[in-house]
Amino acid sequence: MAECIRFVCDSCGFAIEAWSDGNPFYLDEEGKKVYAYHPNHDELVKCIANDVPHLCLDCGKEVKIDSRLEQKVCSKCKSARVAETYVLNGVECPKCREGRFNQDEGIVAIS
Repeated sequence: MAECIRFVCDSCGFAIEAWSDGNPFYLDEEGKKVYAYHPNHDELVKCIANDVPHLCLDCGKEVKIDSRLEQKVCSKCKSARVAETYVLNGVECPKCREGRFNQDEGIVAIS
């Protein structure tokens, strides 16, 4: 089961939704990533890593970062100032740089 939560900037209202399971994947015969999600358990057992959703705190882009990588950087601007989208509570908003993210307790989804 996966849980979706929503974070909202307390200044500008910028919002981002995040799923607890990220983007688990395995590699096919050609070495390309194949994503597997709940409830496809036969595919999930093949997974070797996860493309974890992150938010770049410099440019504001949402990026997926391979969990096998030691260095976590934004694919757009190459900044190392990235935060996992599932743990944004209290993090400064990259859009307005004035507010902080708070979890919207009214939005929770289960898959």
